[in-house]
Amino acid sequence: MSVFEKSFSRRSFLKATTATLAVAGSTEAFSFGQWQKKAEAAEVKVVPSLCGSCSAECGMWVHVKNGRVWKATGQKDHPSSRGKLCARGHAALSVPYHKDRITHPMKRIGDNNYVPISWEEAYTEISAKLKDLLAKHGPQPMAYIENPRPTGSFYGRRLAAAIGFPTTTTHHSICFNSRTAANNHVIGPLATADVSNAKYVLFLGRNYAEGLSPSNTAALTTAYEKGIKVVIVDPRHNAACILANEWVPIRPGTDLGLLLGIANVLIQENLYDKEFVEQYSLGFDEFKKTVKQYTPEWAQTVTDIPAAKIYEIARDLGKNRPTACIEQGYKAPNGANYINGPDTFRMMAIVNGLLGNFGKKGGMNWPSGPRLGSLDKTKHPDPPRPKVKRCDGAGIKGEHPLAAVAAGSIPEITKRAMEGKIKFVLTNRINPVRTCIDPGYMEKAFHKIDLHVHCDIQWSETARVADYVLPETSFLEREDLVAGLSGGRPGVTMRSQVIDAVHVETKAFDQIVPELAEHLGLGQYFNFTREDVSSAMLKPLKLTLEDLRSKGTVMLPAPAAKPLAFATPSKMFQFSSKEYAEHGYPAVPVWQAPLAKAEADSFVLISGKQAIMSHVFSANHPFALQIAKDYNLERIWINADRAKRLGIKDGDLVEVSSPIARKKVRAKVTERIHPEAAWLPLGYGAYSPWLKTAGGFGVSPNDFVPFQIEPIGGACLFMEVTVKIRKAGE
Repeated sequence: MSVFEKSFSRRSFLKATTATLAVAGSTEAFSFGQWQKKAEAAEVKVVPSLCGSCSAECGMWVHVKNGRVWKATGQKDHPSSRGKLCARGHAALSVPYHKDRITHPMKRIGDNNYVPISWEEAYTEISAKLKDLLAKHGPQPMAYIENPRPTGSFYGRRLAAAIGFPTTTTHHSICFNSRTAANNHVIGPLATADVSNAKYVLFLGRNYAEGLSPSNTAALTTAYEKGIKVVIVDPRHNAACILANEWVPIRPGTDLGLLLGIANVLIQENLYDKEFVEQYSLGFDEFKKTVKQYTPEWAQTVTDIPAAKIYEIARDLGKNRPTACIEQGYKAPNGANYINGPDTFRMMAIVNGLLGNFGKKGGMNWPSGPRLGSLDKTKHPDPPRPKVKRCDGAGIKGEHPLAAVAAGSIPEITKRAMEGKIKFVLTNRINPVRTCIDPGYMEKAFHKIDLHVHCDIQWSETARVADYVLPETSFLEREDLVAGLSGGRPGVTMRSQVIDAVHVETKAFDQIVPELAEHLGLGQYFNFTREDVSSAMLKPLKLTLEDLRSKGTVMLPAPAAKPLAFATPSKMFQFSSKEYAEHGYPAVPVWQAPLAKAEADSFVLISGKQAIMSHVFSANHPFALQIAKDYNLERIWINADRAKRLGIKDGDLVEVSSPIARKKVRAKVTERIHPEAAWLPLGYGAYSPWLKTAGGFGVSPNDFVPFQIEPIGGACLFMEVTVKIRKAGE
C-alpha cells in the first residue's frame, strides 16, 4: 500500500466509500473491513501528466486509486524523464493533500492578518483598485511576474497586454539572465552540449547529478560508461564528480580567468578551428590581441588552478575538437551569480567556437522545437500592443539595454518598488521574496507596491506579503496548455488533470485570469477556452487533444539538417560585440574580478541544488524534508583544514555571519571544497509562519547576500558575499 493511501480526509473517505456502499446494498451492514477490501481491490487508473516539482516538468504516468494519487512512474517518451522520476517528482505527489495549501481567496487586513473572502469579492475589489491605479498612474508602473510555464505565460502575458503594460518577467531573471545576455551577442539562442557523444567534456560548476532532469544524469552516465573524459571544475566536489574522470577545485567566481587562459593556449598553440573562425565569425583578431595577455601562468594567480593543469585542459579540448565542448550551465557556481557573469558565459561560448563544435555531433547543438499553431485572430483578437515602456529597464538604453526582454528583471522591479515606482504586480507560481537575495529588502519592497495580487497553492513568503492571495489548483488537479518540447527531436506534451480538486474553492490560472478580465471590462480578449487554445496549437501537427490526453507525450520527426547559422545581431559568431561596446562594456571579454574575495578570516559563500530539493518549493514536501533531516543535508560545507584552524568539528553548531545576517547551522567538515569557499544548499530556511512543514529547518544562503544587481543581465548577484564562520557560543 502506498503512503498516500494511508492519509484520508473525511471528504476523501466519503468519496472513496461511495462505490463500496452502492455494491454492499442498503440491507447489508457496513463495516470498515468490507470497505477496506473494496478499496484495496479498486481499479487503478493511469493518467499521463507532467511533474510540477521543478521547471524540467518531466513526463509522468500518475496512478490513481479510489480517486486519490497512489504513485507515479516516468514517461519513457518524454525527453526529460526518459522513464525515470527523481526524488522531487515522487515527493511532489503529496502536494494536493498538503496541510499548508491555500484553500480560499484571502485578503490582507493590517500587517500580517488575512481573512477569507469569496471569489466575487476578490475580483470586484481587485478590479476596482486596479482601475483606480490605472486612472492615476497609467499602465507603465505595472508588472506580471511568473515562473514561466505555457498556461501561466499565455494567460498572464495576455492579461498584461489587455491592461496595457509590457513588463512581464520570469524566474529566469533571477537564474540565468547573465547567460542569456551573453549568448545573444556571441551565438544567439543557447546551444546545448552533446555530452554522451563527445570525446571530452568540461563542466564548470554544473551538477547533472542534482540538477534539473533524469535525462541529464542519464547522459552523464552514458559518457562515463563509454569512457568519455569528463572534467568537472567546481569549488566543491559536487555529486556529479563520481561520474567524472577528474575534479578540479577552483577559487569561487574565477571561472572567467580559467576560460581566458584556455583560449590563450588554443590560439597560441594553433589548436583552434581556423576554418570555423574564417568562415563564420567576426572580431577574432581583436579577441586574439586581447587574450594574449591571459596566459595560464596569469590564470593560476586568479583561479588557484596550477598553470600546468590549465595547459592540460586546453590541449585536451583542442586535440579532441570538434567532439569536445564546455557544458554551458544554468545558475551554477560559475557565471550567473557574479559581477563577471556575462563575460564568463561569453567566454564559454567563445571557447566552444574556437573548438569549431557548433552543429557537430559531440559538440554544441541547438535544440529543435515544434511549430505550434495559434488562435484565429479574426475570432479571438489579440490585445493591442502596449504603448508605454517597460518598468524594469530590460532592453532600454541607459538602463539594462542588453538584458533579455523576454525574462525582464525581477531584481530591478524590486528596486523600483522600494523607490515607490511600482503600483501593481501580479505574481504567479513564483516566490521571489524567498528565492531572491536579501529577503528583508525583498519584503520591504513588495510591501510598498500599491496592489500586489499573488496566485499560489501554498503560503509562501511571497504570499504573505501580498494584498490578495488567490488559491490555485495544484499541478495534479488541472489540465494545462500544450507544451512544445525542444531537443534533438521536437515533440509536444501536456499536463492532464489527474484528480478532482481537493479544495473546491481553488481554481486554475486559466480560469482566474478570464474571470478577472471580465471584471476589468476586458473579457473580449478571453472569448475562448483552454481547449480552444490547445487545439489551435496542435492543428499544424495534425494532432488532437485526445492524442495527448491518452499518450501524454508525442515525439515528432527530427528536422532536416540546416546550414550553420548564428542568430546574433550580425548573423555571425561574435568574438567581439559592437552592441556591448555601444553601451559602454568591453567589446571582447576581459578579466573582471568577482566582488567577493575570501580573507584569512572569511569565506566566499556559494550555493547549489540537492537531488531532493528544487529551489524552495520542494522543502515543504514532507517526504523530501524527512530525507534531508535523516541525512543532515542542510549543513554548511567547510574545508577540513580551515575548520581545524577554527576549532570546528563535523556536526558542530556554527554561527555564520555576513553584513546583513547572523544565523546558526551545523557544519559539514570535508576536504571536498576549496579552502576559500563555504557551501550552503538552496531550498531550506523557509520562514513563512504558515509553511509549517519546512519552517525552522536549515538556513538559506540568500539570507546572507546584500541586495545587488548585475548591470548587464539585470540578475541577482547571489554569490558575491563573504561570511565569517565560528563555533556557536564562542
